[in-house]
Amino acid sequence: MKFARLGPIGAETPAVLSEGNYFDLSSLTADIDGDFLASSPSDAVARALEVGSLPQISNASELRIGAPITRPSAVICIGMNYAAHAAESGALPPSVPIIFLKTPNTVVGPNDSVEIPPNSTKTDWEVELGIVIGKRASYLDSPESSIDHIAGFVAANDISERDFQMELSGGQWSKGKCAPGFNPTGPWLVTPDDVDYQNLALKSWVNGEARQDSTTADQIFPVDFIVWHLSQFLALEPGDLVLTGTPEGVALSGRFPYLAAGDVCEIEIEGLGRQRQEFRAH
Repeated sequence: MKFARLGPIGAETPAVLSEGNYFDLSSLTADIDGDFLASSPSDAVARALEVGSLPQISNASELRIGAPITRPSAVICIGMNYAAHAAESGALPPSVPIIFLKTPNTVVGPNDSVEIPPNSTKTDWEVELGIVIGKRASYLDSPESSIDHIAGFVAANDISERDFQMELSGGQWSKGKCAPGFNPTGPWLVTPDDVDYQNLALKSWVNGEARQDSTTADQIFPVDFIVWHLSQFLALEPGDLVLTGTPEGVALSGRFPYLAAGDVCEIEIEGLGRQRQEFRAH
């Protein structure tokens, strides 16, 4: 099942995509938020679709696509989770997951334009599989129990400013991760039953030229392990977003130029949809 949010910023309509059409979920929920996801909504939505009680959004193709979840309480990210990306960053593969944080207000729609921060010279792209939490996860017993706490998956672009991240960081990465709009998310939240999440193709392009081309099968720490591991140190709440790392092919590698005003970045994850952002000057 694919959930989405359509409409202007701050006034998005919750929706479900079924057989190529979007249907309004407003009769079932005010938004795609933690409370809705914690209710395990798929069965109720399926019944409503079956009886025809959800109105079709006839002008969906004309509407802005918002992030498929409301602003989460936390965005937690895994760094260097693909060996080839660690190598292009000049680092060895980590022996335990590296985590850093993005502020929740970085989460924007998948096709919203992104402002390059003032004084930025190294704005970079990163296609990533995102996990959306559906049930509170704290001190889980095993990685195998993680799936019971996952509402679904999203495509995300973990946009980064590498100079802020590496040179001005003081030892942490988040300065380079938290500019407004630095986390385009969506277009859909796809429930686990509809996606082979550990075998998904991830790709990115800049101005139509291929950049990243990998698969989630190459992750050092797989999805189930990540959720379990994080739960040993913090509590993940319904609606929270976990980004699982990016594969090789970013500007940090030195093989490609960093993003500049006017550039267009596109990312795509198999089954989770495609994004397109135009970058603009501050």
